[in-house]
Order: sequence, then C-alpha cells, then structure tokens
Amino acid sequence: MTPKESRNERLAQHLIRHLERRNMSAYYCPTAKEAVSKVVELIPDGSSVTWGGSMTLRDMGIPAALHARNSLDVMDRDLAASRDEAQEIYRKAFTADYYLSSANAISEDGVIVNIDGTGNRVAAITFGPKHVIFVIGLNKVAQTAEAALARARSTASPINAARFDIKTPCHTDGVCHNCNSPECVCNHIHFLRNSPGKRHTVILVGESWGY
Repeated sequence: MTPKESRNERLAQHLIRHLERRNMSAYYCPTAKEAVSKVVELIPDGSSVTWGGSMTLRDMGIPAALHARNSLDVMDRDLAASRDEAQEIYRKAFTADYYLSSANAISEDGVIVNIDGTGNRVAAITFGPKHVIFVIGLNKVAQTAEAALARARSTASPINAARFDIKTPCHTDGVCHNCNSPECVCNHIHFLRNSPGKRHTVILVGESWGY
C-alpha cells in the first residue's frame, strides 16, 4: 500500500465513523470499479432508480451499469426525447426507490454540501426518494463544513459554469463573486447534517472524481 493509499484508507474510516453518527450508512471503495459494483449491489432487483446531474456518476460508468441491469426501472433524463419529457423524469425522481448523486464537497466530520442551479437535485436529496446513495471521491473532502462550502463555491461551481458555458462572473475569471447573475448556478445551497430515517448511504471512493 502506498502512502497515499494508506492515508485514504484512514481518512475514509474517519469519515465513515462520523457519517454513521449522522445516521447514514457508509462504505469505502478504493477504486471506481469497486464503487460501481457496490452501487449495483445495494440496489435490489425490481427497484426504480434515477440520478441527479453528476459528472462523477457518468464518468465512473454508473448509469451504464444500471441500464445493464434489465431488472431495474431506470429513469434516465439524458434519454428523454424532449425537454418536457426530461422535466417529467425530474418530477418522477421523487417517487423513485433509489436516487443517486455525488456531492460538491464533504467535511471531515461528515457534513455533505451541494449547490444547485434549479434545485431538483438537492430537493430529491432532502425529500422523496426512499433511498439516496451518494458516490463521493476523496478529492471532495474539506476540513470543515465552512471549508466544504468554500470548495463547492470556489472550485465546483466555476467549473460547472464553464461546462455549461453560461454567462456568470465565475466563468469569466474562475473566481466566485457571490453573484446574483440570471444564470447563476449557486441558487440553492444544501447542507446534509443528519439522515432522518437513515435514507442516505455514502460510498467514498479513494480516487479523484468529478469537480
């Protein structure tokens, strides 16, 4: 085991202890391949499943793995034939058995931070789907909840603004301006501190994924 792998293992176990204190189930997977297998393992046959916008999930191949499970009812907005159909999938997400997401950041004591433009993702994380599974690379870990928010606003949001090619100040210079731009991607800021009913599961990945 390399020094980095050893540190990641210890950090993950530290996070798992704090997440469990927050009434969440948590697992550590050193690689993306293991994380994909864990997601597939956690979702029973016959379940309905969907996910929020996440480069982590897409780049790891999780949607493809779920589509390969013919026993699942997969609601994939990327396959929608129209914007209206995509909007309907957004709404159906609240009735899903399983909702998947990543996170913009997570604090060392287990607070999960997400920022949304439209709010559909943080709304589903908060209420609706029976189970929520997060897949979070250890590159998203910040020391405190405040540092996690700073990471979300100063790192994830400017990159997403560039990805969507929208007209925000952070797209211009890569720096958060705490703006009120009409195309702002930071309209809804969400802190998950505890999981009522133990709805939330976190899969930590010992690699860098997403923004």
